[in-house]
Amino acid sequence: MTGAQLRAARGLLNMSVSDLSERTGLAINTIRKAEKTNGPAEVTTASARLLVTTLESAGVLFIAADRHGAGVRLESPDQEPLRRRRDKPSA
Repeated sequence: MTGAQLRAARGLLNMSVSDLSERTGLAINTIRKAEKTNGPAEVTTASARLLVTTLESAGVLFIAADRHGAGVRLESPDQEPLRRRRDKPSA
């Protein structure tokens, strides 16, 4: 998993860093650290595994590097992006 794959996976799902933090229980700074590089994510193996499994359970497939590079895609072509939570309007 690379930082670029994490950013792309969140983008495909329309998921914010905050949303991913809530789903994983990881600190926002940990996620930002994991995403800051185009090479291997700079977090612990356990955190990296948790990020990948969380994004995979939301519908992203991680594609291992080959001669075309690493990537991500949605598991299903019919999958809708997650809806972003919006602040409730004041009454």
